[in-house]
Amino acid sequence: MKDTPKGMRLHIGLFGRRNVGKSSLLNALTRQEVSIVSDVPGTTTDPVEKPMELLPLGPVLFIDTAGVDDVGALGEMRAGRTRQVFERTDLGILVAEAGSWGEFEERVLGELEKRKIPVIVVFNKADIGAPAPETVRDLEGRKIPVVSAAAKVGQGLAGLREALIRSAPEEFLEAPPILGDLISPGEVVVLVVPIDLEAPRGRLILPQVQSIRDVLDHDSCCLVVKERELRGALDRLREPPALVVTDSQVFLRVAGDVPDSVPLTSFSILFARLKGDLREFVRGVKAVDRLRRGDRVLVLEACTHHPIGEDIGRVKIPRWLRQYTGTDLEFVHLQGHDFPEDIGSYRLVVHCGSCMLNRREVISRILRCREAGVPITNYGVAITYSLGALDRALSPFPGLGRGR
Repeated sequence: MKDTPKGMRLHIGLFGRRNVGKSSLLNALTRQEVSIVSDVPGTTTDPVEKPMELLPLGPVLFIDTAGVDDVGALGEMRAGRTRQVFERTDLGILVAEAGSWGEFEERVLGELEKRKIPVIVVFNKADIGAPAPETVRDLEGRKIPVVSAAAKVGQGLAGLREALIRSAPEEFLEAPPILGDLISPGEVVVLVVPIDLEAPRGRLILPQVQSIRDVLDHDSCCLVVKERELRGALDRLREPPALVVTDSQVFLRVAGDVPDSVPLTSFSILFARLKGDLREFVRGVKAVDRLRRGDRVLVLEACTHHPIGEDIGRVKIPRWLRQYTGTDLEFVHLQGHDFPEDIGSYRLVVHCGSCMLNRREVISRILRCREAGVPITNYGVAITYSLGALDRALSPFPGLGRGR
C-alpha cells in the first residue's frame, strides 16, 4: 500500500456560495485541474475529493463541495451532500467574495463552530475587490483567520497554506497510536488474521496492515498468524506476548488459546478507540439487553465492498444479536458516508471499525446519536458482548471492563 488511507488523512472541506471560486481555489492549491471551473453557477454537483501531501501536516484530503445556497430540487440534493461533508471535516475553508458577506456565510460558520471545527475565511477574487474592513475586523476579533486570495492568478496561496498549517488540529501533527501505547519497545505482539472469503485476495485488510506498521513504529516485534496456527506459535515463544489482537469473528476460538494473563482484544475495538469513543461504544452496547421484538437496529459500514454469503455486517452480527436477545429484530444497513436524518427511529446503532472514515466523522455520528438519545456501539464491542466475552476483549484497557 503506497497511499495513506482516506481515514488517516486530515479532511479539509471547502464551503461557500455558488460561483465564489471554490473549485478554482482547490485547483490552485493542488496545482491540478481537480474540479471543473466555469462561470456558470452550480457547476460542481457532488463533493470532489483530492488527496495530497501538505507539509508539515502530511497526508490531507481536500473536499470541494457544491454551493450550499443552491436552489431547486437538484440543488437540495447537492446541498444535502454538502451537509454530509460537515460531518467529516477536520478543518474548514469558507470561501466568499468581497461585498457578499451575509447571513449565509454566518450560517456556515455556525455549522462549523457548532461542531468545533476550526475554520479559515478566504475572500477570493481579491484582484477584483477587497472585503469590507469592518467584516475583516469582526472575523479577526472572533479569532477566525482571514486570507485574501485570487485563485486564478495564484495570489494569496502561500498565506492560505500557512493558515491551514496553523489552524490544523494538533492530533494531525502527532498521530495517535493504534496500539503502541499498550506495549513497550522490544515486546512481542501477536496478530491473528483469518484468511477466509472476506480476506481480500493477495493482501491483508487495512486495520491489519496499519496495526503491523504501528507495532514496528513503536520498536516492537510483530508475529502474524492465522487462528489455526495460533496455539503452536504461542508455544514457540520463550515468553508470553505483551498483547494478542484478533479478528472479532474468531474471538472465542482465539480466547480459548490465549492464557487469561495475556491481554487480548480485537482490531475492531482498537479502531473504536482510534476513530471514535470506546467508552461510549461500551456504554451503548448495554442497550442490546433492552431490545424487543421488531426493534430497528441500524448497521453502518464505512466501506462499500460487495457483501458475501457470510458478511459480518449483514449476516453474522444480525444472527448473533438475534441469538443473544432471543427475538426477531429489524436490521437496516447503510454504507459509505450515508447517515439517516431521522436517527431517532432506531433503538441501536452498530458501527463498523471505521478504517475508511476519519475520526471527525465518527465522532459526529456519535454526537448525533447522543442528541437523539440513541445508543451506539461498534462491531467488535457488539460481537464480543453478544458472545459473553466483552470483559476479555477490554482487558488491555483498565477501567472499561465489566461489560455485562
